[in-house]
Amino acid sequence: MNLGRVHALAVGERKLMTAIGKRTVSDAVAVLPLGLAGDEQADLTVHGGLEKAVYAYPGEHYAYWQAERSRRGVSLFDEALPPGFAGENLTLTGLLEADVWVGDELHFPDCVLRVTAAREPCGKLNAVIGYAQAARDMVQSGRSGFYMAVQVPGSVKAGQRFVLVAGRRNVSVLQSLGAKRAKHRE
Repeated sequence: MNLGRVHALAVGERKLMTAIGKRTVSDAVAVLPLGLAGDEQADLTVHGGLEKAVYAYPGEHYAYWQAERSRRGVSLFDEALPPGFAGENLTLTGLLEADVWVGDELHFPDCVLRVTAAREPCGKLNAVIGYAQAARDMVQSGRSGFYMAVQVPGSVKAGQRFVLVAGRRNVSVLQSLGAKRAKHRE
């Protein structure tokens, strides 16, 4: 589990406020309607709020980003990316964008989170990953992760298991990226 505070991030000559690059915590954290206690979002027009309270990202994608950073000369291939690097609150394993649908619920022992949307990355991700097309690549590759609303408040702790409960299954997170992927091809 990862939390972040708003801080300044240098993007070229500009300094932008962001909470991307979250830090891992091991203690249980309260899950409230607007997100995890102690977590912040810098721009509430695109991140956070009731429908984007918690951001989950598949840990399986870390190898892709390590390889991309290496290929582009940003880092060595074996340079590990820290959990939370993409701004995610939950780094999950075993649940990719093609396997989760808008409306599905993740039932943790003490809370329930409902999938609401694929992440739409902003340019701040480019600065964190280290190259100018990273946000575009996140969408094009389908490695966006997903936002969730808090269906049942409670608490969550790193390493806890969850059960995926299927929703209506109209649109997968990967399918919801379709229009965004087409836009980024232009």
